[in-house]
Amino acid sequence: MNNSAGNTVRLLWAGLRALLVLTIVCGVIYPLAVTGVAQGLFPGRANGSEITANGKVVGSELIGQRYNLPLKKGQETPAPDLRWFQPRPSNGLGTNSVNTQYKLILSGATNRSGDNKDLIGWVTDAKAAVVKDNSVPGHPVSPSDVSADAVTSSGSGLDPDISPAYAQLQVRRVAERNHLGVDQVEKLVKQHTDGRILGFVGEPRVNVLQLNIALKELVKGG
Repeated sequence: MNNSAGNTVRLLWAGLRALLVLTIVCGVIYPLAVTGVAQGLFPGRANGSEITANGKVVGSELIGQRYNLPLKKGQETPAPDLRWFQPRPSNGLGTNSVNTQYKLILSGATNRSGDNKDLIGWVTDAKAAVVKDNSVPGHPVSPSDVSADAVTSSGSGLDPDISPAYAQLQVRRVAERNHLGVDQVEKLVKQHTDGRILGFVGEPRVNVLQLNIALKELVKGG
């Protein structure tokens, strides 16, 4: 009986020591080591890939933002502020005031099939809006010129990037609204177009937030 009790105590003490050691190693030392390495080698990414402007954090390279006018009385969703480059649609979780405004970090896709009536309606309406918003006198936009990312949300619904084609589609409208030359805005787009990762992974892309920050500086200095 005493031997049994002694063995139980020894096993409990061994388990307690193992728990203590693993807690210190896995719960303290490992997280501190990983954090230290991340801060030392990749401080920007470790801190959320923050983007700053005039000394203030204005967003992240990884999360998209909307550029809309103030919501008017009677409107369910605000109209886009056409002075700025517009991102992809963000209705991954549906047309609501949460995901479409990026007020909360909620991520998700539409989960609609290609022949779904709701999805077809969203794409049709989005294409009509893109054509209308980006057509300027003497340079109408053809529906065939509208790229896929201009009318569909990404799998996350929070994509910060657009394709160079969609950025180029917006150039004349942005130039006109900001009283800039088309060549100035085109140059800005080219400067903020990133190529494929390692030359073959992914597609060329334009970060909308970084592009709009540069646009703001150009307008201010123009």
